[in-house]
Amino acid sequence: MAKSNGEAKLLESVEEWYKNFGSTRQKVTKLHFYFQDVMGGPNPTVLKVVESSTNSATSFGQVSMLDDLVTEGPEPDSKKVGRAQGSIGFADLNDTALQMVLNIMFTEGEYAGSSISILGRNQIFQEYRELPIVGGTGVFRLARGTVVTNTYSFDTTTNKGVLEYTLFVVHGENST
Repeated sequence: MAKSNGEAKLLESVEEWYKNFGSTRQKVTKLHFYFQDVMGGPNPTVLKVVESSTNSATSFGQVSMLDDLVTEGPEPDSKKVGRAQGSIGFADLNDTALQMVLNIMFTEGEYAGSSISILGRNQIFQEYRELPIVGGTGVFRLARGTVVTNTYSFDTTTNKGVLEYTLFVVHGENST
């Protein structure tokens, strides 16, 4: 099967990147933005796909998918950065903690077309939580690092939350 022009260019770019991998200098990029988390109303961005089948006080077993808007500031109409997409599941019988599998897809600005992958445990009732960065694409190819997150605000009437994310991302300087 013939490769499309776009696929061939991507393969060539990735191959070239790996050829230069040993000489790639590492750098740390600090990113700061907000997730607009909408769990209710006519246009939710978090959708429960599996209900907990236990009487657990921690919602153990509940799974949701999300596709949150990512913005520069905490206001929903702040400048758009991208989308946070993935799944979250309540994964602890004794504590309210999520297992998070997230991809932050950058759609605007200097990182447009790149992504960062996060996988980890999020104890949502702790004020500040730490999650690992386990990879990325584009500028953030083979990224690693740390996320510090907190709940900036939550409106129980509208079921809308704003989550603050600060990322410390280690990646190659020429990761394009």
